[in-house]
Amino acid sequence: MSSSIKPERLLPLIVACALFIENMDSTVISTSLPAMARDLGTDPIALKLAMTAYLLSLAVFIPISGWVADRFGSRTIFSSAIGVFLLGSVCCGFSNGLGTLVMARALQGVGGAMMVPVGRLVLLRSVPKNQLVQALSWLTIPAMVGPVVGPPLGGFITTYFHWRWIFFINLPMGLIGILLARKFIPQIRENVGALDTTGFALTGVGLSTAMFGFSTLGRHLLPLWLSISSLGVGTVLLIAYIRHWKRDGKALLDLHLFGLNTFRAGVLGGFTFRIGIGATPFLLPLMLQLGFGLNPLQSGSLTFISTVGAMFMKTVAAWVIKRWGFRRVLVCNALLASALLAGFGLFRPGMPHLALMAALLVSGCFRSLQFTALNAIGYAEVDQARMSQATSLSSMMQQLALGLGVAIGGYLLEIAGAIRGVAATEVHDFYWAFAAVGVISASSVWWMWQLPRNAGAEMAGRAKVGKEVDDDPKPVKFPQT
Repeated sequence: MSSSIKPERLLPLIVACALFIENMDSTVISTSLPAMARDLGTDPIALKLAMTAYLLSLAVFIPISGWVADRFGSRTIFSSAIGVFLLGSVCCGFSNGLGTLVMARALQGVGGAMMVPVGRLVLLRSVPKNQLVQALSWLTIPAMVGPVVGPPLGGFITTYFHWRWIFFINLPMGLIGILLARKFIPQIRENVGALDTTGFALTGVGLSTAMFGFSTLGRHLLPLWLSISSLGVGTVLLIAYIRHWKRDGKALLDLHLFGLNTFRAGVLGGFTFRIGIGATPFLLPLMLQLGFGLNPLQSGSLTFISTVGAMFMKTVAAWVIKRWGFRRVLVCNALLASALLAGFGLFRPGMPHLALMAALLVSGCFRSLQFTALNAIGYAEVDQARMSQATSLSSMMQQLALGLGVAIGGYLLEIAGAIRGVAATEVHDFYWAFAAVGVISASSVWWMWQLPRNAGAEMAGRAKVGKEVDDDPKPVKFPQT
């Protein structure tokens, strides 16, 4: 790579092409759920399976993304992954039922599992730690154009055309991303041993069966006994992986990383926080359309504003973290963001749209700040040798949390309906659902509180020469390819 090109600027923008199409896809689908359900002849709540199938596929294949990138090269895998994702998008557009849509979304997840984690790994290995927060901000700002444009665009297409076209709108940007990746992404390889096929089988089959069983509990697709059996088998296989990891020093996922304070807080705390946040793209469009009677275009024209707030916060996130430090930001901001999430349950059909948008705007700001801090603090103590492992494990946990959020959001609506003795979803059901997911997100504070006060001082830019900092490791020199 030419020395005149700054990797902290160029590489995030290229990786953002992948994030753009992924975020565009997910936000467009959320806005179009009721229309898709009517056309496919299914319950809107059942479409949580289409959302969790994608997230589950990510969680299954992300653990090997680091190994695959190290073995075959980051450029090759990153560009190929975008191609697989685009193929899955085309299959989604031609799906004719819930089952085929779920399978097409799973194919998208295979591409996404290699696309975004490998892109993030390129950044972590190419950008110095003291510039990482700024690089992550540059990565996220262009990627958030997708969520800004997605809801109103998806609503417009669904209202005036057909929901199937929403899966084709990301094809041009995906092709641009492939071209840029082939030209500018460094072909970084590392010496890796044989793939831990036993570990991959245990985690892959365990996660897929457990999450599939959990997601299908209730009245969709499978009888109750089969869903419970699937959940039980998956749980047993995941426990078996822990035993395998203890015996094998080269297991697929290195659980020793959880011994690092910052990694544990960033991943486990982020896992809990994301469960609540992950329910929002599922619950909010349904509430606005099924509960408030808005059409997809009106719903999308309201929800996009939260991403505008998130984009603004990304421009000042590095300064906020440097000013107050990771621990204080993570603890206080988790409570604020969770309270705002629970506050969505106070929305009422007669509220002015400007008031709704103001609440969503502020919520997007605090949620974005939390994600930026979580994504950065998790790598504060990780050395280069374990960066690939850390990226895979962290990304897997993120997607698993988002999938659980969607599933839990659906169950909260089903439980509320069961209490009332009817299957139809009413607006009051969403009020309690948002309160519950807000409490779940707020519980993440327990992990943040355990961080040392000076955690991530170097990464935050708070470490000073001559000043003792307990957790201020030596800067890691990343290869500039």
